[in-house]
Amino acid sequence: MTRGPTIVRVAPSGGGSGRGIKCCCCRCCECFNFGYLTSQHGVIKLSEAMLGGLCQSLLVKYGMSEASAMGSAFHGFLTTASACLLTTALLIACYVLSSNSQQLIRQSIFECVFNSVACFMYLSASSYMGVAVNIYLYPRYSLISMYAAYPAMTAVYYIGVIVGLVHGADAYISYKYHKGIR
Repeated sequence: MTRGPTIVRVAPSGGGSGRGIKCCCCRCCECFNFGYLTSQHGVIKLSEAMLGGLCQSLLVKYGMSEASAMGSAFHGFLTTASACLLTTALLIACYVLSSNSQQLIRQSIFECVFNSVACFMYLSASSYMGVAVNIYLYPRYSLISMYAAYPAMTAVYYIGVIVGLVHGADAYISYKYHKGIR
């Protein structure tokens, strides 16, 4: 069974209402696709980036001093948050800079695979982090007054579960988009 050429259709990007910045009575910088940021997919991507950035900043601010106690759970979560945040930020930048890129990348399998892997990585890193935090940091929290690492790392693995579920939902939406199911 041979397969013919794959045809990729890109929607025309005429002067839509989401393009550029509205200045008085005209639009400036129409090369930017800021309308993407208010679309359903854009809001999901922004929430992934914000939650991932929150996890990463909490890990760096409160977890670095306790990294040796938590071991590979800390490093695994930091690696997961950094990799997924970087990829999500690059995707947002590509989608804002080019509506053609948005159509082409979303039609490919990349979005579906990336979000599936990110979902798995966040959920597994969160479960591992939860175990490490409760075994290694909770005893210190119960003994030391004003010990900030335990509540911060607890928030990290809870937020990690949420961002993992958001990536899972995005993977499902991307799969439907890839298959043409509306």
